[in-house]
Amino acid sequence: MFTGIVEELGEVVAIEDLGDAARFRLRGPVVTEDAKHGDSIAVNGVCLTVVDTADGEFTADVMAETLNRSSLGAVTPGSRVNLERPMALGGRLGGHLVQGHVDGTGTVVERTPAEHWELVKVALPAALSRYVVEKGSITVDGVSLTVVEAGDDYFTISLIPTTLALTTLGIKKAGDPVNLEVDVLAKYVERLLGRGSADLKDLDDIKEMDR
Repeated sequence: MFTGIVEELGEVVAIEDLGDAARFRLRGPVVTEDAKHGDSIAVNGVCLTVVDTADGEFTADVMAETLNRSSLGAVTPGSRVNLERPMALGGRLGGHLVQGHVDGTGTVVERTPAEHWELVKVALPAALSRYVVEKGSITVDGVSLTVVEAGDDYFTISLIPTTLALTTLGIKKAGDPVNLEVDVLAKYVERLLGRGSADLKDLDDIKEMDR
């Protein structure tokens, strides 16, 4: 489990094509200082498993499903990426609960700079928009953010100077893809409410049969 507080702006060093997968080599001296084989590291919000580490770099295998459903399929050697280690049990939850399971990709539509912050508009798939609410949480490229405005097919976020300087969101341009993970609590609530309705219907059917 992650919190969406990026620890380091890393870099893709190399990508090896494995046919139905790819092996990424990434530079991240902060996140690799205590990393070992089998550990998890979020890369642009995607939870990846460390294969090995050496000299401030680590490798991770990325299967075709992840390449196709996230923006990692579009990165190339030299691309900057957001890196975060999992939250330690008992650690501070600085952002919100982030699984590292990307729900889909969005697209940066426009950026509106201000003196001390920047407003960014992101288009998202209609299937995800129902989970996004004003002042709710959303993860964009692994960064925990608060939604400013939630539309039917877009949302906006405000980025402070620290986020602009220390994450990929400072260099994303209009048209660039971003990984999106909606608040998992919203998905659980939707599932439970749907199941609850079904349970009530089943109960009514049983009562009808007893009459």
